[in-house]
Amino acid sequence: MSVNIDSRVVAPGSGEFVEEAWDLKERIHRSEGVLKQRRSFFTDAYRRSTVHCYLQNGTDLVGFAAVRRDGYILFLAVDPTCRGEGIGKRLVARVVEDHRSVTCHARTTNENALQFYENFGFEIKRRIDNYYEDGGDAYYLKLGADGGIADRISDLVRR
Repeated sequence: MSVNIDSRVVAPGSGEFVEEAWDLKERIHRSEGVLKQRRSFFTDAYRRSTVHCYLQNGTDLVGFAAVRRDGYILFLAVDPTCRGEGIGKRLVARVVEDHRSVTCHARTTNENALQFYENFGFEIKRRIDNYYEDGGDAYYLKLGADGGIADRISDLVRR
């Protein structure tokens, strides 16, 4: 990466970087039509989660993953201008380091997210019709507790 990227962890109960995360999520929502959460839902879920953040030059949020204590990824977002630099991979790798099993939902129409998760070895476990507030359908994805997953994630992050 050509810029200085710093990682931080925001503990549950903290609202640190919540406004920056909301702004990033909304920019992605406006340009890509995904991440369609209400502000109250987002901020409440964010504050209840452990949030792994990547900051450019120490202040600008360029990616984050909000994770429940059971390894469920509530939100994963990377600034479109920073995609392809490994930030998303590193965020998922951080989650994998802390949890035996990692799960998430992805909109069935979000091809980018589905391809991203598939590259890590996430598997679609089931489809859920009308999962999202706007009536959108979702896939429930799971990365198993296979012992080789941590090594595989490390290999992916190094690429």
